[in-house]
Amino acid sequence: MNNLEYNATQQSLAQRRIAHLDMDAFYASVELLRYPELRGQPVVIGGRSEHQPIVQADGRRQFYRLRNYAGRGVITTATYEARAFGVSSGMGVMKAAQLVPDAVLLPVDFDAYRRYSRQFKAIVATIAPQIENTGIDEIYIDLSSLPDETVVLAQRIKQAIRDTTGLTCSVGVAPNKLLAKIGSDLNKPDGVTILDMSDIPIRIWPLPVQKINGIGPKATKKLAALGIQTIAELARADPGLLQLHFGRSYAAWLCDVSHGIDQRPVETCSEPKSISRETTFERDLHPRLDRTVLSEIFTTLCEQVAADLQRKGYIGRTIGVKLRFEDFRTVTRDFTLTAHTANAIQIRRAARECLRRIPLTKKLRLLGVRVSSLLPASAAVDQGHAIQQELPLFF
Repeated sequence: MNNLEYNATQQSLAQRRIAHLDMDAFYASVELLRYPELRGQPVVIGGRSEHQPIVQADGRRQFYRLRNYAGRGVITTATYEARAFGVSSGMGVMKAAQLVPDAVLLPVDFDAYRRYSRQFKAIVATIAPQIENTGIDEIYIDLSSLPDETVVLAQRIKQAIRDTTGLTCSVGVAPNKLLAKIGSDLNKPDGVTILDMSDIPIRIWPLPVQKINGIGPKATKKLAALGIQTIAELARADPGLLQLHFGRSYAAWLCDVSHGIDQRPVETCSEPKSISRETTFERDLHPRLDRTVLSEIFTTLCEQVAADLQRKGYIGRTIGVKLRFEDFRTVTRDFTLTAHTANAIQIRRAARECLRRIPLTKKLRLLGVRVSSLLPASAAVDQGHAIQQELPLFF
């Protein structure tokens, strides 16, 4: 590509209007629609079925409080009032109980969250159909070809979601996906942030490096050891130093994103790479002494993954398991079938084959099942049996 072509490409990219839409405290907000009396209170989502509110004789609901919790559960999300106390997603429920014992604990209801997810994405598509589905509570939207002003479009989308679902969202709009995602987090909740390339020195560079999607905890720690904590410091870093510590491709990517460079398109027809389910146990389970419990959980996970595949219209060929032991060591194993499947029995048989290759001598704290190498079910032909023979039974 010559200089003229390169400049034309960069100018075209700079004229894009890419929005990142992120629902505000999505799971918690869905629960507040169901329990409006909890608005303004610290609420944590991550309980079990026994933590459902109890309707009292006078019709009022009695909610379960964190101070009464005992177990090994993990928080899925929390309201902003709970986050103000330091509560965060992925935190143990017992830890959260120490931070805010009076917070309400509610069980997770993924069926409701998926229903609201489909609703908000459908209403956005009526306004701006170029959508990349990146998660249950977030999407990218390409607004480039639409005639309206950026702020007008963003507000129209937000209002349509509020009118349809009763939920709020935050929107960032920028020339690329990188900056749009950063922008959607800058004015939460219920905010709109518009960024262009000229905003990078003032609004982006002062932020910590972990604000960049793709710089995780390990990379953040390595960068901190090099004296790099802000995006500005990353932008000024010696490329050779970055390459020495991170390798050529990741170092080049770090240089690009620190200057706001991101040429990825909005992928409107992206396909999932895998579908998985996992669960963290309330207590560590012994592979032999708790075999019955583990077997039930294992079967349920396989059935859930199979149902997810069928609902989404996919079949898979590579079945995997994930185990996390009591010492937090995590092990994964895969087994590739001779044919694609979305059948729970076949998935369970293959997952058992994975378990054969893992020494089960320590207690378990997490179990997961994953199906990858996916194809749309519509592409399936008569492939016969996914597994030709019975495999040894473990759990």
